[in-house]
Amino acid sequence: MRVLSELVRHPAALIGLIIVGLVVLGAVFAPWLAPFSPDVQLPDGATDDGMPLPPGARFLLGTDPLGRDLLSRLLFGARTSLVIGLVANGIAVGIGLIVGISAGYLRGFFGNLLMRFTDLMMAFPALLLAIALAALLKPSLWIVVMVIAMVNWVQVARIVYTETRGLVERDFITAERSLGAGHGRILILHIMPHLVPTAVVWGTLGIATTVLLEATLSFLGIGVQPPQASWGNIINDNQSYFQTSPWLVFIPGAIILATALSFNLIGDALRDILDPTQRGRG
Repeated sequence: MRVLSELVRHPAALIGLIIVGLVVLGAVFAPWLAPFSPDVQLPDGATDDGMPLPPGARFLLGTDPLGRDLLSRLLFGARTSLVIGLVANGIAVGIGLIVGISAGYLRGFFGNLLMRFTDLMMAFPALLLAIALAALLKPSLWIVVMVIAMVNWVQVARIVYTETRGLVERDFITAERSLGAGHGRILILHIMPHLVPTAVVWGTLGIATTVLLEATLSFLGIGVQPPQASWGNIINDNQSYFQTSPWLVFIPGAIILATALSFNLIGDALRDILDPTQRGRG
């Protein structure tokens, strides 16, 4: 509650919370908010010459080239994008925490081996690695989740490793060891609580990256596959109508941009709140 009360005092973070809240509500209540089924090709969903309809009273955001309601597809697409963003990023943060804590606490040969593997993964451009993995596997929602998690854990692991190395050298850890405390007690009671703020901040910031990466993969045709709607494949399906029906690209693109920016604003505010050394920095 303290963190939430401080968040709402940040104007930028408050705007981000409102936008994220609207997106989450739209995703959760999509079956009730969507005026039409997202996959139904409506008989009156196109002009006489077969072109998409512009935004109007019946179709608030217009229709796509197949005569489907764009608003309905965006609401259901929010479900797909947020599920991938939350699940994939949660897995990535979990892997990063395990690798970073293990390497930082154990050190020695095993720790060095883990960090050299992390460095090897960081050497590959994340987007190219994700494209390669997605191309090798049959694209689906859960394959996309796995691919994104596999390329997004390295930054978390590197930061957690650095923090864990610093904590291990602190006097209170040395005192705990001299009193006979086991590794489990030290890790759970004395190291993990110091890493929670880092995990929360990077978990929030990572959602923005994950949403953008999912949209990119779906736009390239190797992410979530039609007819299941996602923001990325909505743009991919409609890109050829960019000049004649620009709303089909601009509206989902603006939603992706606003969602990613909102998570970044929230994550930046959380960093200021949870890390006292960041307070007052612009």
